[in-house]
Amino acid sequence: MTARPALAAARRVVLKLGTRVITHDDGRLALSRLFAVVEAAAVLRTRGVEVLIVSSGAVGLGRDALGLADGDELADRQACAAVGQTRLMQLWSDGLSRLGWTAGQLLLTEADLDDRERYLNLRSTLEALLQHGAVPVLNENDAVSTRELAWLDAVRPVFGDNDRLSALVASKLDADLLVLLTDVDGVYDRDPRRHPNARRLASVEGAELGDSTSGGGRGGMRSKVEAARIAAAAGCHAVIASGRDPAALPAVLAGDDVGTWFIANPARHGARKRWIAYVAAPRGALHLDAGAVRAVRDRGASLLAAGVQRIEGTFQGGDVVALHGPDGELVGRGIVWCDHEAARRWVAGEAPENARNHHALVHRSHLALREES
Repeated sequence: MTARPALAAARRVVLKLGTRVITHDDGRLALSRLFAVVEAAAVLRTRGVEVLIVSSGAVGLGRDALGLADGDELADRQACAAVGQTRLMQLWSDGLSRLGWTAGQLLLTEADLDDRERYLNLRSTLEALLQHGAVPVLNENDAVSTRELAWLDAVRPVFGDNDRLSALVASKLDADLLVLLTDVDGVYDRDPRRHPNARRLASVEGAELGDSTSGGGRGGMRSKVEAARIAAAAGCHAVIASGRDPAALPAVLAGDDVGTWFIANPARHGARKRWIAYVAAPRGALHLDAGAVRAVRDRGASLLAAGVQRIEGTFQGGDVVALHGPDGELVGRGIVWCDHEAARRWVAGEAPENARNHHALVHRSHLALREES
């Protein structure tokens, strides 16, 4: 009898590898670790389990090929990604083909998931690949993936890291299990590098944990915990485990007590609310007063213009916006009914002409609250 039978019974699995899994500390390729995952994926496919792989490492491989030192210059990073992605995909394709399986590459930006029609097309492509027995290998398209958000006055990476991308893929494809492979063997109650007596957590439920650095990539333990929470909230089990220990992944897939297990929420939310909560990029922000926060949280009410104190950003009707409370805390996300100009006038007391048919800025059926996610 396994410790985690639900994991051993998974029929659709997403495997995510961080940069520090497929590279050594000096940045060289750790080929044996990558091929260990290839072998685990092949074993799953032989058993009839569908497998998707989300792989970091393209930028590091590109840096090595171009002879560039580490740096944060955007153009250099994108150039490294352009060179490294072909090498990374060749490794996955060669490894899987030697074991009788075909890899299919997909490079994604947030726009592929942010736009509902493009997301549905992407989902159809992934489903077709799985139906035909292929193993999709996904990565963020680092060669082009930045987007300026005027209301944040910043340029940010599109997904931020492949941890989030893997969680979105697992959520949107109704996967049973997401395995986040990293350079530590799970989540600890304290930083094990500073506290020798730190205890590995066998399971957590959305714990807010401190940061952990990850020199070769953009992730870190907080990023992985958040990704695991997203997957678990969407009804997908998630495990954070070591990708450097060759025995760890087979043990996770067998349902053994390895790594840290984020237990799936049995009340899987509908696809549209998951899209609002996790996938669509907010185009702006609505800052609510305390009464409005209580209304949407406690009474399940729609968000009225009277409850909004301040509006940020430039958005159109039908866009997703972030909702913040009076102290700045994230309350949730929602699809706003009108554009930013009409919303600002409405908040100031000038209701749009057709507001009688749309009494709320954000209808309750278009709200995804943080407690729900």
